[in-house]
Amino acid sequence: MTLDDEAAIAELDEVAAEVRVCPLCELARTRTHAVPGEGPPRARVMLIGEGPGWHEDQQGRPFVGNSGKFLNELLAAAGLEREDVFITNVVKCRPPGNRDPLPDEIAACSGYLDRQIQAINPDIIVTLGRFSMARWFPGERISKIHGQAKRDGRRLIVPMYHPAAALHQGALRGAITDDFAKLPKLLAEAERTRSVEAEQAAKPARQMGMF
Repeated sequence: MTLDDEAAIAELDEVAAEVRVCPLCELARTRTHAVPGEGPPRARVMLIGEGPGWHEDQQGRPFVGNSGKFLNELLAAAGLEREDVFITNVVKCRPPGNRDPLPDEIAACSGYLDRQIQAINPDIIVTLGRFSMARWFPGERISKIHGQAKRDGRRLIVPMYHPAAALHQGALRGAITDDFAKLPKLLAEAERTRSVEAEQAAKPARQMGMF
């Protein structure tokens, strides 16, 4: 384990501890358990959903209900396991009645999400649903841009439908399955980008060594 890995673990643990007792919005009054997120500290893929549902609120873990089972199937079809990715939400506590998260609730949680992204530094962020999509694609419609990767610095952001949407609207199941099937190719692209950057970073050091 590298020092970077240890630092990432420490930061993610600190965020999780803060989230579990967070008082920053009204959701703190109605939650059973906050849901910070889970996954390896150096995951190459980070999945960001909208908010915990009833099962997540009961267990304190993300995507453990029916949409979580479907997510596991989607990951498996893409050659990934749940343990390979980091999974979280834009709000860490369940909105009552599974309503949409409110702007002030998303804003209250944004600092936690910023810190998680910085600690993990994933190659690919998959946004699941329109509320996480809006962070990187403001004003866009998910029906128009789903599955279309956007570069954000060295990172790829991929908007996708939330798995729950496919469970409620069977016609979307094929679209989200097809979008997840693109992940291996996107990971390979990210790996090539990483290799090129590493090679370019090494050039000045080699050139200096010649003098």
